[in-house]
Amino acid sequence: MSKTTSQPSVICAIDASTNNLAFAFYCYKTISDHGKINFEGSNIYEKVIDATAKVKSLFEFYNKTEAIVIEHTVFMNSPKTAADLALVQGAIIGGAGLANVNVIGRVSPITWQSFLGNKKLTKEEQLQIRSLNPGKSDSWYKSYERDFRKRRTTKLLEVIYDKKIEDYDVADAAGIGHWAINNWDKAVKFDKE
Repeated sequence: MSKTTSQPSVICAIDASTNNLAFAFYCYKTISDHGKINFEGSNIYEKVIDATAKVKSLFEFYNKTEAIVIEHTVFMNSPKTAADLALVQGAIIGGAGLANVNVIGRVSPITWQSFLGNKKLTKEEQLQIRSLNPGKSDSWYKSYERDFRKRRTTKLLEVIYDKKIEDYDVADAAGIGHWAINNWDKAVKFDKE
């Protein structure tokens, strides 16, 4: 998929969902810009068409972009969500390709999070959350733990780059980019599938 393994000067890191794309541009290993694009449409196919057009426009505007790194999909409980996300990621890669961005890298969520210093919560951390917030449902704790890790990502990025990124999705994109600029060969190395 990737045509080169030498690290590009301008990389766009992407955290995609079925509704939006969060991005962080790294220019010479520094965050130069970041933001979020929402996809419009009443169903997934309309959103995929909108995503392709908006991503193409994004990379025509940021025309120095040499590569993208996208968070690789992982197992999800919902097959529909996994299929919809795969459609959106295909639209993103297709839109980038239409704008002549042809070097694509990927990383799994736990890989970039661990590299950033935001590993899964330990049993002790989970127990502490439960002792400070007794009597909540399992889904409440899971949501709290997710939010806790998202806040930790924003704080770590602020320390590393001296940039305050408040949107959690955009912070995830910046975390993906942080991993990519430090692990470029791994980002573009794909096992035979």
